[in-house]
Amino acid sequence: MRKAANIYWLGVKELRSFMHDFVLLGLVVYSFSLAVTLQARSNSQELHNASIAIVDEDQSELSRRIAHAFFPPLFQSPKQIAEQDIIPAMNAGKFTFVLDIPPNFEEYVLAGHQPVLQINVDATAMVQAGLGSGYAQQIIGTEISDFVSHAEGTGPSPVNLDVRIAFNPNLTTAWFTSVMAIINDITMLAIILAGAAVVREREHGTMDHLLVMPLTPFEIAMSKVWANGLVIAVAVGLSLYLVLRLILGIPVAGSIPLFMVGVVIYLFFATAIGIFLGTVARSMPQLGLLYMLVFLPMNMLSGSNTPLESMPPWLAKFMQISPSTHFVAFAQAILYRGAGLDVVWPQFLAVAAIGALFFGLAIQRFRSVVVQAT
Repeated sequence: MRKAANIYWLGVKELRSFMHDFVLLGLVVYSFSLAVTLQARSNSQELHNASIAIVDEDQSELSRRIAHAFFPPLFQSPKQIAEQDIIPAMNAGKFTFVLDIPPNFEEYVLAGHQPVLQINVDATAMVQAGLGSGYAQQIIGTEISDFVSHAEGTGPSPVNLDVRIAFNPNLTTAWFTSVMAIINDITMLAIILAGAAVVREREHGTMDHLLVMPLTPFEIAMSKVWANGLVIAVAVGLSLYLVLRLILGIPVAGSIPLFMVGVVIYLFFATAIGIFLGTVARSMPQLGLLYMLVFLPMNMLSGSNTPLESMPPWLAKFMQISPSTHFVAFAQAILYRGAGLDVVWPQFLAVAAIGALFFGLAIQRFRSVVVQAT
């Protein structure tokens, strides 16, 4: 009970110290609110409201059908321009796409020829250009196929492909980027806050005060773990309910309490990394450099940005020893696919086992550093 009381009151001291550190406090608030909102609303990876103009030199039924096939929300209503205005309009950045339908286009199509139809694309808007080109080819191909089949009286295709998209039916980028921003911020801030807590004690000279008190290194380290973990857990919960659901209107398929249980388990590993780096770094700038060396590879290879299947097989297997990989796996399963405990318990167990091992190593490192300091 005495150790528990020491850990509790030392954690309260950490919370008070954190609340008076306006830089770290602002970082936590920004990361789980404004940063998530900006990433969801600005990092769009789907085609939306692309500007398009059409040069109709054919003036046929087929050319009019193609022109009317481009409509919101993928494209703006097409503007009719003359052929000599294509280059000036593209140079001025007025349109992302300019479709040039040549003369006698319908006649050549019905005759079985393969006339050339030109699409001019402004690739400075890279995402819009790449996606829009694919959509434009699909739209034009569909309209030509329908027109020819009706004109020649051919039957429909023997195969009707029915595509059903689960969990994100409209392929909205914000549904993915906002949730992954929160998941990545958990690892980032757990490392920074726990590491900063150790470095701050050393820089302010309060570590010496703690060492002369009847406290063990384990009690000092555990107080930093639960205090900083509590800050992040509260911030994550508020971000999911207020930012994700209320402000962005993004649905969460699974149980948020179940996800929070997984977050608490994972925080033991993430804060342990912070404590370990805090024992190595002698100042906050050094902690920042060490943080980048650890967080960036762990984040890029965890499956949060690209699936593990797209990595080399040996690398995908190697990353199974990282709790961040299992954390991303069960976070996506719960929040995207509505998985329950019966599905994610292997990931929970892997995070707890590997995290406990690394947590023990971090505590041992912290104890050795404290003993050397005395």
